[in-house]
Amino acid sequence: MSTRRYIVRSGADLARTLAEARREGGLTQAEVAERARLDRTYLARMEAGHIVQQVDRALEVLRTLGVRVVAEQDVDDDG
Repeated sequence: MSTRRYIVRSGADLARTLAEARREGGLTQAEVAERARLDRTYLARMEAGHIVQQVDRALEVLRTLGVRVVAEQDVDDDG
């Protein structure tokens, strides 16, 4: 098992991280949405970057405070 790391500097980075982590986990949007108790179309909108404005503002505040946001995912090396 290894760890995949995503650096999240913007809302677009977060959207890309959501999509990549889901695909890395071998899951469909429907499967993730069900597990997270979300509507699949909402998850699709998140992955498409429709969340960026609010996330960008929050990340700017964190950068101002000297905080770096990193998302990590455990990845099965066996494929």
